[in-house]
Amino acid sequence: MTGLDRLRARIAEEEALVIAFSGGVDSALLAGVAHEVLGARMLAVTAVSPSLASEERAQAKEFARERGMPHVEVCTDEAERPEYAANDGNRCFHCKSALFDALEPLAAALGAGIALGTNLDDLGDHRPGQRAAAQRGVLAPMVDAGLSKDEVRAASAQLGLSTADKPAAACLASRVAYGDPVTPEVLARVERAESAVHALGFTVCRVRAHAQGTVARLEVPADHIDHAASRHAELDDAVREAGFEFCALDLAGFQSGRMNVLLELLPSRTA
Repeated sequence: MTGLDRLRARIAEEEALVIAFSGGVDSALLAGVAHEVLGARMLAVTAVSPSLASEERAQAKEFARERGMPHVEVCTDEAERPEYAANDGNRCFHCKSALFDALEPLAAALGAGIALGTNLDDLGDHRPGQRAAAQRGVLAPMVDAGLSKDEVRAASAQLGLSTADKPAAACLASRVAYGDPVTPEVLARVERAESAVHALGFTVCRVRAHAQGTVARLEVPADHIDHAASRHAELDDAVREAGFEFCALDLAGFQSGRMNVLLELLPSRTA
């Protein structure tokens, strides 16, 4: 049985599902298969807040429209919660708590379970949001089906999903150094800077905000660093115009979760 078959079988065990749908490769596969298996008994829900880039929001809406799946947006209030803004290493716990607060009334009205697009590879990372999900009884069908990230992409390609090769796109708050407050202003600055870097041809990048959002650390894939260095003036101008005072190219290259090295500097990570 393929990973896709296992996922279909797992989803078929549910009467109805509300899918937390960001439009990324994981949630897109989960939503696509849930729609295939459950039809109108699924609902894809996109959480809208300052941490969701407008480009990601638009792509999620377009994916749902193309697939003809039930889809709604809800506003979440994590940015208004002091414990989230404090960014003390448990930010994702508080973010997911706000998400589930918004999804639970919908799930109750539909008699549905809530599901996240977590895959096996996510389990070994620092993800406090998984603890919030466990406390709320949120489902992880792709974990239950034993799907790794590579299998998620393979299944997405098998289904012809437009997200199969989509680069990873974590929320904008993941760009803010732990210990620095997460504010809508800093998130907007990061979004403007990354959009400007994308426009210069660097489709995979991260603009990490440090020093209270004044310093930008730019990550591009390791094999693009020389090209980025040759265009340092353009990149520097673009990032500064987005609102940063300084821009530094990280010579170690892009790596998901790079901010996690700062966790050991924090006094506590207990929610």
